[in-house]
Amino acid sequence: MLYRVLATSVAIVHLGFILFVVLGGVLVLRWPRVGWVHVPAAVWGALIEFAGWYCPLTNLENYFLRRAGRAGYTEGFVAHYLFAVIYPAGLTRGLEVAIGLFVFIVNATIYVRLFR
Repeated sequence: MLYRVLATSVAIVHLGFILFVVLGGVLVLRWPRVGWVHVPAAVWGALIEFAGWYCPLTNLENYFLRRAGRAGYTEGFVAHYLFAVIYPAGLTRGLEVAIGLFVFIVNATIYVRLFR
């Protein structure tokens, strides 16, 4: 039971991190100092998508799932939780790059607007 709770906790933190990566620039508009945390997080999030890497949080969640006696998953967090619903055929490399571009464009637009 403990490992299942830990896996769920990691998944919640992971989702929060993804939301911060994508939308954290909005927080920077209100609290500019958040940018010191957001910029590295956004760069990491975009790199994960551009390079096709797996986030360490995905590996940690899978570790806890396996320790809880569950199968875990082989694709990344976004592919497993979001694109399984939105794109039943699966996450392609092109979609990963598109996600990375989306993260970059949203945040670059916010930061350009902030520093004008």
